[in-house]
Amino acid sequence: MKISGWLLSLALIASPAGAQTANQGSNARAALTAQEVVDRIKAHVGIPWLEQTRDTFKAGDPQTPVTGIAVTMMATQAVLQRAVANGQNLIITHEPTFFDDPDKAETVSQGEEDHVLADKRAFIARNHLVIWRFHDHWHRMHPDGIELGNVHTLGWEKFQDPGNQYLFTIPETTVGKLADEVRKKFAIAAIRIVGDREMKVTRVALSPGFAGAKREIAALEMPDVQVLLAGETREWETVEYVADAVTQGKHKALIVLSHVPSEQQGMDECVRWLKTFVTEVPVQFVATPDPFAQGVLTAKP
Repeated sequence: MKISGWLLSLALIASPAGAQTANQGSNARAALTAQEVVDRIKAHVGIPWLEQTRDTFKAGDPQTPVTGIAVTMMATQAVLQRAVANGQNLIITHEPTFFDDPDKAETVSQGEEDHVLADKRAFIARNHLVIWRFHDHWHRMHPDGIELGNVHTLGWEKFQDPGNQYLFTIPETTVGKLADEVRKKFAIAAIRIVGDREMKVTRVALSPGFAGAKREIAALEMPDVQVLLAGETREWETVEYVADAVTQGKHKALIVLSHVPSEQQGMDECVRWLKTFVTEVPVQFVATPDPFAQGVLTAKP
């Protein structure tokens, strides 16, 4: 009787530890990896996945267990620091991380010897971060995820053209007032206008990011489009085109928002979308600091 009682006591003492070990093993097996997050995204975009795409891993091990997801417009040093402070190790970025479109740092003449590039790579490695770009398919989805976020932020849902998601018919305003409205709602530090600020407008084209001169000018060639809201554009292309149009007396204007704020809202929208099928870990929007805003780049995370 004493022996069996002793064995029972031992079993009762040992059971919680054994159960805990089993649970830990189960949790470890259930940990969501960066690759699994990306696989879920591919399954939910609703369009065929491109064979040639920017949407690939840019840094880190895809098999890394995810502790949290930071979704951002651009994985700048400030964003990476904020993600680490938040306990997030998977960064989903819309734009490049290493200073050129293919993320090969080919624009950096000193290559891996460059101190800025080397410090950024070292920070990523030291903190075991994984960076994945989500650009091509987020734009190609129906509707365009970036434009969807912009429309929600502006409150322009009822003004959107049903046949073209980038065109809007808004209540009559002036170019200057329209620029001020967008600047406030998008939290833009610096905004530029080509054209008459007092010109009245109702028909607007909204082209976030860098669409290129051909698409931007094509929008302005539409007879009813009076003003183009563009993220980023070259001064010797679309800017010159609008400047000449204005000088010729044509009813055209251009508002340059800058790239980061023109697509920021779309990545906030991406967070809402991701949360519908990624529930095991926190998913949070981490805003990319507007590089033209005073003091934001040196602020502590």
